[in-house]
Amino acid sequence: MPRRGGPPEVNAGSMADIAFLLLIFFLVTTTIETDSGLDRMLPPIEPPEEDVVIKQKNIFTVNINKNGQLLAEEELIDLKDLREAAMAFLDNGGDGTCNYCKGRKNPESSDNPTKAIISLKNDRETKYATYITVQNELVGAYNELRNRESNRLYGVDFTEMEAEYLNPETDQAIRDELKEKVERIQGLFPQKLSEAETSTSN
Repeated sequence: MPRRGGPPEVNAGSMADIAFLLLIFFLVTTTIETDSGLDRMLPPIEPPEEDVVIKQKNIFTVNINKNGQLLAEEELIDLKDLREAAMAFLDNGGDGTCNYCKGRKNPESSDNPTKAIISLKNDRETKYATYITVQNELVGAYNELRNRESNRLYGVDFTEMEAEYLNPETDQAIRDELKEKVERIQGLFPQKLSEAETSTSN
């Protein structure tokens, strides 16, 4: 039987289709990491009608330098101790008007949780991961105090109650009921977290 000339040819006509399908497959299955944002309420555009005077003792200053070191009230502090220090400041109740505060009532610290402000300042060279970790610790201080009061008043953690309230799948009647409770707890320890202008290292 005579042999046919030349090796058999490979049909490459469908290679473009295969490459296109592989491209779609990898686009669909690949996960792209994105930086999570921070939930912050922007200040109103209109300036306040009256100048607000804030006592220095009602401001808890936190500074992060480019090396990731923390200064709280001008003293070097470890990250693991930041939340406790912030909670002690917020829960101080120095003027005696806070009947739910369990702090030391130090007259040189914050007067009342409604007047207490945490001021965070970071260096331009501060690592993003450090910045986010410090933010989490400060927000965690608010959440722990809110959880305490929520358990005292309603027998449930504030974070769970707030998550159910913010869930769009929650029934509207339940959300209406939770709204009053969530706003009451937020009013006891309002989150006043201010970010000062970023500094530049010399």
